[in-house]
Amino acid sequence: MTALALALAATHAAANTATYTGDRPWSAREFAALLAQPGVILTGTPRSFVLLRVILDEAEVLTIATHPVDQRQGLARAALQAAEKTARATGAITMFLEVAEDNLPARALYTGTGYAPMGRRPGYYHRANGSAVAALTLRKPL
Repeated sequence: MTALALALAATHAAANTATYTGDRPWSAREFAALLAQPGVILTGTPRSFVLLRVILDEAEVLTIATHPVDQRQGLARAALQAAEKTARATGAITMFLEVAEDNLPARALYTGTGYAPMGRRPGYYHRANGSAVAALTLRKPL
């Protein structure tokens, strides 16, 4: 396992634990597998990052995370803007993502950076406590 994959998994776990009790963070093995795939791009740092995939003219945010001690410093915004710039440079004209409806900090970030709603998937995210939360799909032209 690479040091990078381990660091990304640690940040992802800390961010998910602090934000949503019961969400399963991604493992270092999952990060390593994704990073090895064609079209997958990492922006930011291991403490605040965006992992995206570009396929033809579309870019999808796979995950975004900032370690709780590093939040509220503009790091996620900077990583997202770098992701958009990189996606655009590789030919993407649209960026899209999904976000849990109850993830208000992430929704504020996305709204503040120009993402607009394009759909809603009821009951998409299943919490460990048995509850389900809708996923909002958002889109931004690049």
